[in-house]
Amino acid sequence: MANYVMEIGEVTKVKLHGHIDASIAPALMEELKTLIARKSEIKKLVFYADELEYIASAGIRSVVFAKQKLGANVEVFLVGASETIIDVFKMTGIIKFLTVQDKFEE
Repeated sequence: MANYVMEIGEVTKVKLHGHIDASIAPALMEELKTLIARKSEIKKLVFYADELEYIASAGIRSVVFAKQKLGANVEVFLVGASETIIDVFKMTGIIKFLTVQDKFEE
């Protein structure tokens, strides 16, 4: 199982890497569920995507799930994503609740 969650706290960091498809997304989802249990601590959720090559709808669902469960008060960032990955998030409409940045800036 790949480890995605790098740090949990007010600024929680999740490293997305490789290919996140239907066979990999459940592992990501399980790790994100651990965040949900500690949601009172989290103010910002940062998805680092500089090593993400591909994300399928199952991976996007994991990102949406985290945002929905953490609530409207938690800011969600997508950092370092390629134009291809950003385009996928744009096509799905998910980009509306993400702050896209090249480098994480609070």
